Amino acid sequence: MRKGILELCVLSIIKGSEVYPSDIIKELKQHKLIVVEGTIYPLLNRLKDASLLSYQWKESKSGPPRKYYQITPEGETVLTDLITTWEDLNIAVNKTIKTIAY
Repeated sequence: MRKGILELCVLSIIKGSEVYPSDIIKELKQHKLIVVEGTIYPLLNRLKDASLLSYQWKESKSGPPRKYYQITPEGETVLTDLITTWEDLNIAVNKTIKTIAY
């Protein structure tokens, strides 16, 4: 489940604008979702290989060129589906939690 949620979060972050991987990690950490580079780079590669993301190289002022990722139209469709699935799951979990007697 965590993998799907992470994909949802990463696609949502990238939907806003072109993003460098360390910026994704920083934003996830700001929302208390701790992810390390060893997790984010393979995920970005999988999403790119699935044609959900594309990237372009940009020159950096402080080192070698960097890959900046952007969401593709197919990625936006998948993101919409993931959001719908998340909302349905959230409703189901909340209903389940409310029915449990404490």
